[in-house]
Amino acid sequence: MKLTKRQIKEIQALKRLRDEDIDLSDIPPLENWDMAVVGKFYRPVKKSVTIRIDADVLAWLRGQGSGYQTRLNGLLREAMSRLGPGAIRIPRRQFAVRDRRKEDEIARPELRGNNRRRSGVNARGNGGLGPGQRKLLHRT
Repeated sequence: MKLTKRQIKEIQALKRLRDEDIDLSDIPPLENWDMAVVGKFYRPVKKSVTIRIDADVLAWLRGQGSGYQTRLNGLLREAMSRLGPGAIRIPRRQFAVRDRRKEDEIARPELRGNNRRRSGVNARGNGGLGPGQRKLLHRT
């Protein structure tokens, strides 16, 4: 919505006023806040991310019907507000983190030990090249 020049001037004049100079006498007092809803029109900016969560947690979220992403966001927001801004960070090592390198070494014996470095093969077996770089090598 585009503002008119008159509206822009009026807004600029209001910005220059101090809070004490604003006349609030024409606003009726609101004495009953029972019907007030906090954050009714608040819509935080959403950001698309990819996360890894346990399969059973995802099954539980999806098992409660549609809207599992919204439900997950609500659970995280509740935990965030409960922990507060000065929440203690939990070090990564306290979680059971999968070591994909160990799994790859078990599945592919040629990746064990120092063979990985000498052969130029990384854990994915592609020599450390991305998809576009592999295509370039195969072109003639």
